[in-house]
Order: sequence, then structure tokens, then C-alpha cells
Amino acid sequence: MQKEYFTSRWGLIYAALGMAIGTGNVWRFPRIAAKNGGGAFIIAWIVSLFLWSIPILIIEFGIGKKTRKGVIGAFGKIIGKRYVWMGSFVVFCTMAIMYYYSVVMGWCLKYFIASFSNTVLASNTSEYWNNFTSGFQPVLFHFISIIIVSIIVYLGVIRGIERVNRILVPTLFILLFVLAVRAIFLPGAEKGLNFLFNPEWGKLFHHQIWLEALTQSAWSNGAGWGLLLTYSIYIRKKEDIVLNSFLTGFGNNSASLISAIAVLCTIFAVLPEYEALKAVSSDNTGLTFIWIPMLFENIPGGILFMAIFFLGLTLAALSSLIAMVELAVRIFIDFGLERRKAIFIVAFLAFFLGIPSAVSMGFFNNQDWTWGLGLMINGFFMVFAVIKYGTENFRNNIINTEGNDINLGKWFDIIVKYVIPVEFFSLIGWWFYQSITILDKNGWWNPLHIYSVGTCLFQWGFVIFVFIILNRRIADKSLLKTNIEK
Repeated sequence: MQKEYFTSRWGLIYAALGMAIGTGNVWRFPRIAAKNGGGAFIIAWIVSLFLWSIPILIIEFGIGKKTRKGVIGAFGKIIGKRYVWMGSFVVFCTMAIMYYYSVVMGWCLKYFIASFSNTVLASNTSEYWNNFTSGFQPVLFHFISIIIVSIIVYLGVIRGIERVNRILVPTLFILLFVLAVRAIFLPGAEKGLNFLFNPEWGKLFHHQIWLEALTQSAWSNGAGWGLLLTYSIYIRKKEDIVLNSFLTGFGNNSASLISAIAVLCTIFAVLPEYEALKAVSSDNTGLTFIWIPMLFENIPGGILFMAIFFLGLTLAALSSLIAMVELAVRIFIDFGLERRKAIFIVAFLAFFLGIPSAVSMGFFNNQDWTWGLGLMINGFFMVFAVIKYGTENFRNNIINTEGNDINLGKWFDIIVKYVIPVEFFSLIGWWFYQSITILDKNGWWNPLHIYSVGTCLFQWGFVIFVFIILNRRIADKSLLKTNIEK
């Protein structure tokens, strides 16, 4: 059995940051922060980092390091074979996101390439986006994205994942920093900074601010996806779990803040306030692929800075997609396949199961809604595993081990046993309430509607039912004593 390990702490941190920092940092965070009052939202979002994201990142680090198995086998080893279906759901949820996330990377890659020919700025940006997404090109760029990521993961942990992230992550931060500095020096940019960092304290008493902040933290840091659990299989025995989790969480939040400065300062500098608020009220794709190209058209050097923006977005998507593909590949390795065979199967599935999202925005939005909310179930299952194992035992025997710079206190037990379960049910209940009252008033029960409660319950229920039926067979496969890693 041949195993690979990250060569250093920084190699691991770069990979973890690459996993955590994705398109949600660049296109969702600025929009949600602006819609929810700027400064007040940021305070709630930072608190959520400590009450959801970092504890679950610690859990993933600990389970992966302890079991040295992919997500499915890890659940079996940590709390018993009967709970393998939970790990299977976590994997399926993240893979379902992977199928359309590669489509997103394709969009970003297309716009980066188009930046050099000035075709986006020379067109009506809304018409350009609609023409692009209604044609065959999204499938082509989806395919290219899968090929790029598959080659990187095929090269392995050291030559592929670690080496590429050592380049991707610093480059991404440099690009975001360049965009932020350029935006700050635009005339009128101070309006964006004031909007972002000057809190209206009264808004902290609004429950929506806290629920939106918690949602952003849950989606953005990669906590509960199973990705960090997969990477932690390859960490060395004396690696500090707590310190690395904090570095990952803080690094991810830093990227979000830099992105928000770049986007909001540009928006408020170029547009009148009512149009700026209209821009940040649009959806993720509307803000990124329609409004932002319009903004670059109105600033000096707009073509160059648009290219930098979409290159940064492409790199953010790539680094996260690498982690998703590695998660899936690791599952097949646990089932006894060689890496090259596993990557072929995963690439095949990712391309063909991603085609519906590439050709239909309705299907894309439905999957994003269903499995984006499914990530909250993932986080709850991670916490359930620790509670079942015993929070104090988990903290003392798995986290607070030799070589730590920082050890966990009893605060971790309280957050895991009480705070996160309350947060989970609050989030699920709130988003279902949003579906019933705003997103899909008349058809919230209908499994065929894009943003309905019915579509979530139907798809989640079907997947869980299948995995419970197949639980024993999957457990036997994922807990094989001899695995091939080449």
C-alpha cells in the first residue's frame, strides 16, 4: 500500500484554503453582505465562523486524520457500520454539487477568455450572457474544466493537489488584492467602504441578518462538505488540527472580505446608489456575468481588470473543484480501485451528469437549491458522528493529541452538542419558510418546482432511502482492509 502525505504544514494549508475559497467568496459574499446591511452582517458572519464553520472544520480534520478513510469509510470506522449511509449522503451531496460546479468553472473560463477579445464589453452584457447559456458552449467549457481538474487529481496529492494549490492560492490572493486596491482608488469608492464596514447596530437584532450570515458561513468555508476530511487523510501524525482549522477559516474569510471590497467599491463608485443597490440585489450570476462586465466598461483599464477578475474567479472555482473530485476519487480508492481507474470513473460521471446543468438554467438552479441546502444536513451528520462517538472522548483522544500548538477546551463540547444542532434546525426551518412564503408560494410542495420544499424532501428522501437499503453492502466495500493508492 503506497500512501502520500502533504510535504509540510503550508502544503496542507494551501490545499485547505484552495478547498474553502471558491466562487461563493467572490460572487455570493459581496451580494449577501450588501443586501443585509453591510457592517452588521459582517459582525454576525464573523460570529458564525466560530459557532459553525471552525468547529465542523475541526471535526473533519479529526475524523480524517483518525480513520485515514474517505468520508463513507470514515463514518463506518468512527461510529459503526450502521451509519455508513450518513457518510454516503455527505458524499452524494458534495458530488451533486460537483456536477454543476464544473459548469460554473466553465462559465468563468469562458468569460476570462472572452475578456481578451473585448466581445463581452462590446455587447449588451445581458444579451451576451443569455446567448452564451442558451447555446452549446457551456457543455464544451464544462468538459474542459473536468479535463483540467482530472489531470491535476490524477497526478496525486503531492505532484497534483499540493503543487497546484501552492500556485493557485497565492495567485488568487494577489489577483483579489490588485482588484481591491484598484477599486479603493476609484472616485467615490468610499461609499462602498462605508456601506460595507459601517454597521447599523440595530440590524443585529434582526433574525434574518444572523440566519443569512450563518448560511454564508456554512456554505463558504467548506465545513461539512467532506472535503477537508478527505484532505486530512494525507496529513502527518503530529499535524495540529485546531491551528490548521483556524487558519483555514480565517484565510477563507479574508478572501471574502477582499472580494467584497473589490466588488462593492467598484459598484458604488461607478453607479448611482439606487442602481448600485439594484446590482447587488440581483442573483449570483446576474451580478457576476451581467452587472460586473458593465462596471468594467466604465473604468479606465476595464478590459485588463475584467480579465483579472474572471481569472481570479476561475482559479477560485478550480481550487474548490479539485477538492470535490479528490473526495469522489478517494471513495473509489477505498472501494479498492487504483487512482487512475477511479479518476476515469469520476470524470466520466462528472461530465455526463453535469450536462443537464450546462444546458438548462432551471435544472442548474434546482440542483443548487436542493444540494446547497443539503450541505446543512452534511454539517449536522458530522456533528452527529462526534456526539455518537462522545464529544469529550473525541476532543481528548482525537483532537488534543501530541504535537498540538493549541488544544480544545470544553467550549467545543457545548457548541457541538447544543449550539450547532439548534443552528441546523433554525437554518432548515428558515429556508423552508422562505420557499413557502417568498420563493415558491403556490408550489412549495411540488417536487418538480425549482425552489420548493417538495423538491428537497423528495430528492433527499430518495437518496437516503437508497443508501439505507444498500448500507451493509457499501460498508463492506468502504471498509476493506487493503486499498490501492498509486
